[in-house]
Amino acid sequence: MARTLEPHELAALGSFYWEGWARDAQLPPAEAWRTWLICAGRGFGKTRAGAEWVRDVARNDPAARIALVGASLNEARAIMVEGESGVLAAAPGALAPVFEPSLRRLTWENGAIATLYSAAEPESLRGPQHSHAWCDEIAKWVNSGERAMQAWNNLQLTMRLGEAPRVLATTTPRATVLMRRLMAETQAGRVVLATGRTTDNTVLPTDYLTWMVEQFEQSAFGRQELDGEMVDTVEGALWSRALLERCRAAEGVPCDAAMGRVVVGVDPPAGTNGDACGIVVAGLDARGIAHVLADCSVDRASPERWARAVADTARAWNADRVVAEANQGGAMVESVLRAADRALPVRRVHASRGKTARAEPVAALYEAGRVRHAGHFAALEDELCGLVPGGAYEGPGRSPDRADALVWALTELMLTKRSEPRIVVL
Repeated sequence: MARTLEPHELAALGSFYWEGWARDAQLPPAEAWRTWLICAGRGFGKTRAGAEWVRDVARNDPAARIALVGASLNEARAIMVEGESGVLAAAPGALAPVFEPSLRRLTWENGAIATLYSAAEPESLRGPQHSHAWCDEIAKWVNSGERAMQAWNNLQLTMRLGEAPRVLATTTPRATVLMRRLMAETQAGRVVLATGRTTDNTVLPTDYLTWMVEQFEQSAFGRQELDGEMVDTVEGALWSRALLERCRAAEGVPCDAAMGRVVVGVDPPAGTNGDACGIVVAGLDARGIAHVLADCSVDRASPERWARAVADTARAWNADRVVAEANQGGAMVESVLRAADRALPVRRVHASRGKTARAEPVAALYEAGRVRHAGHFAALEDELCGLVPGGAYEGPGRSPDRADALVWALTELMLTKRSEPRIVVL
């Protein structure tokens, strides 16, 4: 009989007997687990799997206290609760909970409660206690200021009710810091991973699937959005891994003598609360090719320590100029650097545009083949691949300090007009 039903009829029947219609990847793992990650393409049925899991938890555990965490409160409500595949749709008729939007709360007849949270407001997850949590589209959580990671960490500290607290995360993958952490934990056995493709969902219209596959199957976008593969790139980023590999110098670090000019770019930290001091060395050879020579950045350093690191780096590379951003500290930046070395050839620069706007012409130099990396600079390159036009930053850490130092160095070497010496005849 089931073979004669239309897709929408199968979906409706599945509302009442999910366990009979769900695919294996949509059902909770058979083994013991604390964190379950469903990482799959769009339309796979991730949201439906999350909503059905929440419904089953609430139905069987009157003491359940469930956190529903979305990228924003609007998304948590519109998708996780009221959406076509949300909790209310998964609990039809008399089985449906009462939803109180003003309280951000779902309440079941047996006493189970679910509360909505926004991952963009990590502090809202301080204080509550939960037995279960469903986190939706974690790869979309806002990454600036490390809010995504803070929200995840704060949630973990709330998971202290019941004998076996559990967290389900559902997402289409993106190479964010949080996603990399969870994928690493799957390798360590601390997270149970389920994967799937858009095409696994046979309820989707055939024309839609055919059209999506025709458009995107050969692209990185398709691998990510349809196949659920975590492609190690940020869509639209100024730098890509492939671009950096093309710019990597096969000969390694060139000698000092090969450089006509060497510059140390510095992005000083605003304080000592975790930001790195970006310190990047770059040189320009006789052919007009810039070489990124070293990343000497330091983390969590006092002004005296990072200034000493800059001075040591300039001395080690026989630098002609130290270019330091002075937006945060003004003249203090130069004073701190000169306290470390009075002879340091410092030039203060002021940023009139945002980091990504300043980075765009430097990225164009890479595209033109005018920059080489003399080795692998993992932390620096991760930051470069997180810079997106329009002011967004999707890379590791709170700020692209190393990337900004590189931008200052290459701007000084290749994009700043220098006055040539002239003989004036009187």
